[in-house]
Amino acid sequence: MTILRTLAGAATLALLGGALAAQTPTFFRIGTGGAGGTYFPIGGTIANAISAPPGSRPCDEGGQCGVPNLIAIAQSTTASVFNVAAVQNGELEAGLAAADIVHDSYHGTGKFEGKAHEKIRVVANLYPEDLHLVMPAGTTIESFADLEGKRVGIAQAGSGTQVAVLTMMEGWDITRDNIEEAELNNSQSAERLADGQLDAYFYAAGWPVAAMVQLASTKGMALHSFTDEDLAKINELVPAYIPSSIPAGVYEGIDTEIKTPAVSALLVMSADLDEELVYGITKAMWNENSRKLLDNGHAKGKQVTVETALDGIESLDVPLHPGAEKFYREIGMLD
Repeated sequence: MTILRTLAGAATLALLGGALAAQTPTFFRIGTGGAGGTYFPIGGTIANAISAPPGSRPCDEGGQCGVPNLIAIAQSTTASVFNVAAVQNGELEAGLAAADIVHDSYHGTGKFEGKAHEKIRVVANLYPEDLHLVMPAGTTIESFADLEGKRVGIAQAGSGTQVAVLTMMEGWDITRDNIEEAELNNSQSAERLADGQLDAYFYAAGWPVAAMVQLASTKGMALHSFTDEDLAKINELVPAYIPSSIPAGVYEGIDTEIKTPAVSALLVMSADLDEELVYGITKAMWNENSRKLLDNGHAKGKQVTVETALDGIESLDVPLHPGAEKFYREIGMLD
């Protein structure tokens, strides 16, 4: 009898062990940006949408509708440049990045000259990131040329904003040599501007940007509205940045439309990731449950749609991940 009980116990443990092994979680890291920007909340929503930890209720029973046993984590980073490098070298499985950075990193051009990130694969176009040129309330400038000699926040090293802005300013002969530059994240820049330590700062993100909402409602701020001619010149300098606008009323005290350039934010992943895993993640991103999460999260979430997921991808000349491609082909978005 003792032997039988021992054998039964061993069998039970074996079954439990098999069940636990079958539910071993897969951790999935998504690089985003600073907490005061847009990448972080959008990345967090995507992480929530694609996750379904071991033991969670099935989707059809009101549980999470992500990939079974997947635990996705949104990590705050310095944004685009860091994210593509981390995806390339395996420090992150996925990341959010601006389209120009994705293009240059994959092809080894621009800032990435001679350092092609050949493992970068696109999963989805997400939303437009509008360039905010923020100044103290009541301040106006005619063009980038007026920034000469000013204290200017050029965003963090490792951010797509900094790479693009430095290229843009050169078109007006503004460089690090004739401004007093500050490499700060969005929240730090807003604080320095409010304290009178900066005359202006740049940040590209989907509006509304949390740190700017706070700045506008406390100290107040101004946003530079670009002329059509300047927008055309910027597009020539940085083709990924196209004319866009920030609607009136997005930020307190700014009651007119702000014309500004914008670049697409993309979700990229490593070519090393299993095709079926990425297929499952892409499918989970675009299910009804994810739609609810996106619509009820950050305001930009409403612009993250499956209908626009492939916008601009062909002209970007960076491959889709085969898993994502399989999903889009399955739903008729690819031939």
